[in-house]
Amino acid sequence: MRRLVLLLSAVVAVDTMFYTALAPLLPHFATRYGLTKSGAGALSAAYAVGVLAASVPGGLAASRFGAKPAVLVGVAFTAAASLGFGLATGAWALGAARLAQGFGSAFSWAGALAWLVGSAQPGRRGALIGTAMGAAVFGALLGPALGALATVVGVRPAFVGVSGLGLALCALLAFTPGARAEPQPLSALRRVDASLLAAVWLVILPALLFGVLVVLVPLKLHALGWGGTAIGALFFVTAGLETAWNPLLGHLSDVRGRLFLLRFALVGSIAVSLALAFADRSALVAALVVTAGLVYGTFYTPGMALISDRAEEAGLAQGLAFGVMNLGWALGAALGPAAGGALAQAGGDVVPYVLLAAICLGTLAYSQPRLRPSSA
Repeated sequence: MRRLVLLLSAVVAVDTMFYTALAPLLPHFATRYGLTKSGAGALSAAYAVGVLAASVPGGLAASRFGAKPAVLVGVAFTAAASLGFGLATGAWALGAARLAQGFGSAFSWAGALAWLVGSAQPGRRGALIGTAMGAAVFGALLGPALGALATVVGVRPAFVGVSGLGLALCALLAFTPGARAEPQPLSALRRVDASLLAAVWLVILPALLFGVLVVLVPLKLHALGWGGTAIGALFFVTAGLETAWNPLLGHLSDVRGRLFLLRFALVGSIAVSLALAFADRSALVAALVVTAGLVYGTFYTPGMALISDRAEEAGLAQGLAFGVMNLGWALGAALGPAAGGALAQAGGDVVPYVLLAAICLGTLAYSQPRLRPSSA
């Protein structure tokens, strides 16, 4: 079991590494290919669009053919897309490669989470998901380093070389026993009820929160005199704390229940979002970013475990359930930055932060009668 957890953790870490590697390279691509801000935004968003398009197919594949084939397809797709990213010679080719990376990610995540849950011992579901999420955040830490390396040695050598890591993972996965399939047609999604949709919303919500945060905070700190290196270091430290936080969250969700942590995340997100709305000193903003990373990030592990619990109660295959989760995350990841930036442009930073706090408050009130206390 330990080998499987390490292997699937490596899968999600590599996936998030490729996802976050673009940030340091955007100025390079903007200069080389003459990208406008909207063009750079479209290139960045192509990943989420790929996840959005492949979420349901990835979930269907994980349920019908088994989690292992879905993960293999996802990792192979991501490795091939990363190779294409390294060999691309134009903005359209880069966008297509980024889109394909998102497509592979949808298969990898649906398969990896279904595989973990299907292999979990009673009472360990949250802990295993927490370990995977910790690995995902660690991969997100490595992504900017990969992008920075590519600016030094070149995009082609960096991404062509690292795509070999994906192929190596494929080889290891091929020789690992898989979990049994849970074949279900697409019509099985009719079993999705209000409690499962509420659980999915609790994964969409942090995608919205983080989407607004990563757009507004760098601009705010830059206006307060911070350079790019200092801003990057702040987010690096925050992600490092999240890496250690997620396995603990998984254990607590198994011991104390999912809702204990989710209520904490909602109350904390209300407070942090309101504080960010009115913070005007750089030290305070930096402290709130670290706090927000931990509070906003608290949603993911218990939220995913709750989706798994609710899917099991509804008789829905785990692969399909996590495919729906991917769909929700992609919607939040695409909508958060765009809507947050537009609202801040129109009415100042206070508007999106206060709106997020209100959404969290409404979620807290709405979820009480719909999310029954659950144990692992």
